[in-house]
Amino acid sequence: QVQVVESGGGLVQAGGSLTLSCTISGLRFGNYAMAWFRQAPGKEREGIGCIGGTGGIPEYVDTVKGRFTVSIDNAKNTLYLQMVSLKPEDSAMYYCAPDPVYRYCPASWTSPARYKNWGQGTQVTVSS
Repeated sequence: QVQVVESGGGLVQAGGSLTLSCTISGLRFGNYAMAWFRQAPGKEREGIGCIGGTGGIPEYVDTVKGRFTVSIDNAKNTLYLQMVSLKPEDSAMYYCAPDPVYRYCPASWTSPARYKNWGQGTQVTVSS
């Protein structure tokens, strides 16, 4: 059974930094791409970053490119999301999810519908 646990969220001032962690058990960690998502109240869940199961160059959506960095530590079965220059609009519940099929980030990685296993999320709040 796959278990996903996100952590590291909190309250931070605009311009600040935060690093989120995601541990995943129940699957061979390096065999699947991993993605980060976020969901603000009243909005749809959106994919923001993805990395291949063996690392490599992550992919990002434009809204976070240059400010967020996705990394992976296969030895620890842990995915990270380093966030700098945070903005109030980054406030959301943050989730991670393993791709159900591919080791690399597929073209549809931003679509939450393709993912089957989710954690409870970790809340990030950025004050202005």
